[in-house]
Amino acid sequence: MNGPRFTSSFAPDLERYLAFKESMGIHGSARVASLRSFDSYCVEHSLENVDRATVEDWVSSRIACLPNGSRSWMSYIRDFGRWERLNGDEDAYVLSDQWRSDLVRPQPYLLTTEEITRFFDAATQLETRSPWRWQGSAFFALMHSCGLRTCEARELEPGDVNLAEGIIDVLWSKGNRSRWLPITDQIIDVLADCDRASRDVFGNKRATFFVSSTGTPVRPEAVGTAFRRVWDQAGLPQHLGGKQPIPYSFRHHFAYANIERWMAEGTDVNAMLPYLSRYMGHASLASTYYYIHTSPDFMSGYADIVREGQGILPEVGFE
Repeated sequence: MNGPRFTSSFAPDLERYLAFKESMGIHGSARVASLRSFDSYCVEHSLENVDRATVEDWVSSRIACLPNGSRSWMSYIRDFGRWERLNGDEDAYVLSDQWRSDLVRPQPYLLTTEEITRFFDAATQLETRSPWRWQGSAFFALMHSCGLRTCEARELEPGDVNLAEGIIDVLWSKGNRSRWLPITDQIIDVLADCDRASRDVFGNKRATFFVSSTGTPVRPEAVGTAFRRVWDQAGLPQHLGGKQPIPYSFRHHFAYANIERWMAEGTDVNAMLPYLSRYMGHASLASTYYYIHTSPDFMSGYADIVREGQGILPEVGFE
C-alpha cells in the first residue's frame, strides 16, 4: 500500500494498535478499512479526542450510510477504545454495549410530506462551503424521485447522467449490470444546475457526478453528515430513540409512496410489484416485499399479499 494508512491525530495510535493485534496473530482487512473510515471522519471534522461524541457521531454516520449492512465493525472501534485506555489515555471512550453488532435492521423512518418539503427547502440554502451547498438538493432529490441507494447516487459518473434524454444509467449495486431510469423535467433542471456549478469549480474531468471538497468521489460517511446538516438547518425534530431519519429514508419513501398510490388508484399492486422491483434494482422480489411492511395503509388492505403473492408474480429480467 502506498502512503500512510492513517492521517488523523490518532494515526500513530492506530498504527500501534494494529501492530499489537498483528503480533497476536490477528489480521484482517475489515478492521483496517473500518479504522481508516474512522480516521478519515476525524480528519474531515478536525477531531482530536477519542471521546464519546467523536466515536458515537462516527458510528451514527456509518449506520446512516450502511443501514442494512452487518455491524461487526463496531467491535473494532470498541476494541480500539479499550486499547487506548490500557495505553495511557484514561479518558478514551469505549463504545457502549447499547451499540451492539447484532442489532436487527431498524424499522424505516417514514418521511412525511411536510418533512420532505422542509428538507428540500433547506437543502437549496445549505450553509456550507463544501460542494453540498449546490449538490445537496440534487443528490437527495435523485434518491427521493428515483429510489436510489446512496452508493448508486455516489457512484454516478458524469456520463451516466444524460440530461438531454432525461435518463440516468445506474450501476446495479448487486451485480455488474445497470438500469436506465427516466427523470422528470424538474429533476433535469436540478441536476443541470448542479452540473454547471461543479464544472465551474472542478472543470470537466471529475470522476463522479457528485464530488467532495477536493473533487474526489463522495465518501459514504459524507452523505450521512450532509443529510443531518440539512435536517438540522430545516429545523426538523431530533429523534433520540426508535426510528431515525437517514438518507435511505428517501428510498423507503419512494417504494411505499408508489405502493400507496397504486392502491389509491385501484391499480393491481400485485401485478405492479415486479416493475417496482426492477426499477429499484432488487435482486429478487423478496427484497421488494420488505417495503410492504413500511406502509400501514397498504397492509390493512392487502394483508395476504406476502402469503399468496409469490406464487403468481411473474419474473422480471435484467436484459
